[in-house]
Amino acid sequence: MWWFQQGLSFLPVALVVWSAASFVFSYITAIVLHHVDPFWDSGSDTGTIPPERCLFGIMLNVSTFLGMATMYVRYKQVSALSPEKPKILRLNKLGLTLGWMSCFGLCIIANFQKCILYYIHVLGACLTFGVGSIYMLVQTILSYLMQPELHSKEIFWARLAVFLWSCSSILSMFVSSVVLYSGLYGQNLVQKLHWDPQERGYTPHMISTVSEWSLAFSFLSFFLTYIRDFQKISLRAVVSLQGQTLHESPGSFRAEDQALLIAGSI
Repeated sequence: MWWFQQGLSFLPVALVVWSAASFVFSYITAIVLHHVDPFWDSGSDTGTIPPERCLFGIMLNVSTFLGMATMYVRYKQVSALSPEKPKILRLNKLGLTLGWMSCFGLCIIANFQKCILYYIHVLGACLTFGVGSIYMLVQTILSYLMQPELHSKEIFWARLAVFLWSCSSILSMFVSSVVLYSGLYGQNLVQKLHWDPQERGYTPHMISTVSEWSLAFSFLSFFLTYIRDFQKISLRAVVSLQGQTLHESPGSFRAEDQALLIAGSI
């Protein structure tokens, strides 16, 4: 059995590989069609013009569902490992809520492009990366609280390092974007896809671009730390029939048949 076939480790692996591919494929498509300049444009710029916009959108929508599934499995795993620790359980529920909000933001980024609906795109980015960074913080705290009995110290330090990497990228991107779009370097820079190194504003644009790519891959790196944890978990479905046929009305069920049709457990 390969390492990614153990338990549910394929979930974070699929999330990371698919999400990285969504950025890389749309980036290559945009460059081949000369819609953007190589090495000079952010991930949002490479998902602005068809056909790369269509590819970017549909692949990130799939990433949204993979992210939600990964976060839910993580939530169930922590709940199962610490059933009698209220503090951990509260943080765990908070983490799931924040994680799903971040996934919703990713869906907004995928479907509302930067050059078309800028402010909605920014809202999606704030949910994805802002709320997502808080999700990373919550999971890092959970890893700290669960070590060394349930979590190794190495995993905690790895998640802390990735979280700090993400925070530094957010800070750098925020400052450079504020400077770039402050009006000092011209108007309507949001629509600008081609930059010349001699232009005013090129330096903050490059800092913002590098920071955005760094932020995206810091998030993907965080989910890589789930792989070892997910190798030790499996998911099964328990089917409970509510009747012997499929045409009986619910009122005809016996009392002992009133159970969930499908229940998931870990």
